[in-house]
Order: sequence, then C-alpha cells, then structure tokens
Amino acid sequence: MPAIRPRHLCSVAAALALTVTAPASAASAADSSAALREVLFVGNNWDGTADVIKSSGDFAKIGRVNVVPDKDERMAEINANPIKWIYFMAIRNSVGEGHDQFVDDMYSTPDGKSVVVSRPSFADVVSLDLATGAVNWRFPVSGYRADHMAVSPDGKRVAVSASTSNTVHVLDIESGKELGKFTTGDKPHENIFTKDGKYIYNMAIGDVNTQTDAPWLDWTKGDRRITVVDATTYQQVKVIDLRPKLDAIGLTDYSDAVRPAVFSPDESKLYFQVSFFNGFFEYDLATERITRTKALPKNPATSDDRTTFVNDSRHHGISMSPDGSKLCVAGTMDDYATVVNRSTLQEGPLVTASKPYWATVSGDGKSCMVSESGTDQVTAIDFATGKKQVSVPVGDHPQRVRLGHVEAAWTSPSAG
Repeated sequence: MPAIRPRHLCSVAAALALTVTAPASAASAADSSAALREVLFVGNNWDGTADVIKSSGDFAKIGRVNVVPDKDERMAEINANPIKWIYFMAIRNSVGEGHDQFVDDMYSTPDGKSVVVSRPSFADVVSLDLATGAVNWRFPVSGYRADHMAVSPDGKRVAVSASTSNTVHVLDIESGKELGKFTTGDKPHENIFTKDGKYIYNMAIGDVNTQTDAPWLDWTKGDRRITVVDATTYQQVKVIDLRPKLDAIGLTDYSDAVRPAVFSPDESKLYFQVSFFNGFFEYDLATERITRTKALPKNPATSDDRTTFVNDSRHHGISMSPDGSKLCVAGTMDDYATVVNRSTLQEGPLVTASKPYWATVSGDGKSCMVSESGTDQVTAIDFATGKKQVSVPVGDHPQRVRLGHVEAAWTSPSAG
C-alpha cells in the first residue's frame, strides 16, 4: 500500500476553513434525434483536464478536454484581487493538498455538444464546447469556491454547491442562467436530484480542513445537515439532522458530516458515508431512522490519527448497482475498494486502490468505476464477482467520474 500523504494546512486556510470535495446521478438524457455515444468523463482535478473514456467494455480512452482554456484570464482576475488571491491560495494549500483544484464535477448536455464543469479554484461553473474546446458560458458562484454538482433527470438543470457561501445555485444547463438558489448548512457538498426530479438533497459537511478532529471537538465543525428542497420553487421542504439519530444508537463519537451518498432504486433508503468513518450507514427515509451500520476493514498501514485523513475523509465514494443488490465503496485512506452485498452487508474482496476518491457505475451497469487519485487511473470492478477487471491511466488526481454523452464521431478538440 502507498504511504498516506499528510494534509497540507496553512494559516490562511485554517482561518478560512474551506472544504473539498456526490451518489452519481444518471447520465443526461440523450437527444433521440442525434447520434450520440455514451462515455465516462473523468475529472483530473490537479491537471485541469477531463479524460473521456468508453462507458463499458475495455474503458479505453477516447479523448481529453482542457477544462481551463481561460486559465490566463482567470489568473489575471485573481492576481488583481487580494481577497480572491487569498482564497485561491488557501484552496491550494488546504483542500488542494498543495495543488490547484481545476475540476471538481462535470456533466454533459443532453445533445452531447457541451460539458459543464465546476472549477473550485476559479469559483465558477463553465460550459465548454466539446467540438472546439471554447467556453460557451461562465457562471461565477457566490463566495470563493465551487464544489459538487448534480444534474436533473431530464438533463436540463444543474445544481452546484458554493462552498464558502453556504448556497446551492441551480442553473439552466444550456444557457448558464440561474433558475434559483437555496441556502444550506455549512460547506455544502453533495447534491442529489430524486429520480422524479421533484426534490434536491444537499449534504453540508462543515469545516473539513481544520485540525480540530477529535470527537470532543466535533462541535467546532459547524452546521452539518441534509437540506431537502422543492426542485421547482427551491424552497426548503425538510432538514435532516443526523446528530440525534447517531446519538440514539450510541454513536456519539461519530461525525454527522454526510459525504457521498446514494439512494436505493425505490428511494426508500439512503446509504451514506460520514467523516472519519471506515464504513457507511443505511437510513430509512420513511421512518427517519438509521437502520444499519456497516464498518469495513481498516488497512493496518493506515494511521487512526484523524488529522492525517484527507479533508476528514476516511472513506469517500459510494455507488450502487442498477438492480440495487450491490454497493461499491471507495476506502480512500485505507487504499482499497470493495463491493458489498446490500442484503447481508458482507463485503467482497478488498481490491487494492491508491487513494480511491469516487465510485460510480459503468454504462452497462455491470461494473463499479473507481477513481484512483494516488496513481492517476480509474479502475473497473465487477459487481458480480467483486474482482478487478481493468485499470485505465488518466490525468493528475482523478476525482469525479460521471456518465455522459458526446456526439458519435467526436474527437478531442485541439485545446484538449
């Protein structure tokens, strides 16, 4: 197993208390009148690129997109504004682990002609023309950092978390026009649309880059909660506070900061990871109770010192097979990924993976795709056997992996 890299902190970052780096949403609906090809987009956060690979089969690389074609212009703006510069450097030296964060999340448009990308270090969302690599539109988020996104089931809207302003913006995916916004807890992170498109779930994870990681200092991490809003009016419908629910089952030392999460196919259950925990929880939405807790194996080489966990994540990444029978979990700090039987919660083989940061599902639904940010590759794991199938090299520090579409004859733009 590779050695764990310590989290980088600086005085500015500690003061600002920024956050990093969703379950993966369904791919954008394809325009039936166009010839489209289903693909996987892999966001290489430190590179500022997105690799495009086959969505199933051998997952071979198809092309690459430069997601920061306007880098010089953005850097000129940042260097001319002392406050923007401070936040930019804080992101680099805290959640970025010494690197700039150029792509957190991405989704293609329904026609396969553009890809929409959230860029943490530039505090914006951009639409990029997949044929030319040019910027179609740009939306600066409120505050100083953009994070996880979610696309609506019809592919027409995209929701993006603005980390430092405790806001989620909802944008028209074609024009970039803001359709609405809503407030959240501290440091909004994951967003999920329900499959009927009626609601948006947002998970606020609080301050994940401070050193106050001991359980008795948990109160310093901020307001962590799940905010549920009406996806038409963007008005709050419900707030789910997991603190009393964890306390009720004796887990008083566990964090209530919900990281990646995924619904069961019928949306009766929510499976989610929390900060510092090597495992996940099952939550029943009807009874509003935590119904099962699953602790996964610890890697003996991984320190239990919470301050060594990257942005408070011990495990970060969870997905579910389309039939709902299997879960796939990225054991980030424990350097493995594993497929878990949803009925029994028994894990399968521990597949060695270097700092796996995300888990999603292949286009054919047969594989779990895990991004290995430590070795710059994505790895396919068979849901049926739990065994590794293939690894594909990608760019520097892959994080989010999303299903999407490109035009059938698409090749990389010259800028890519």
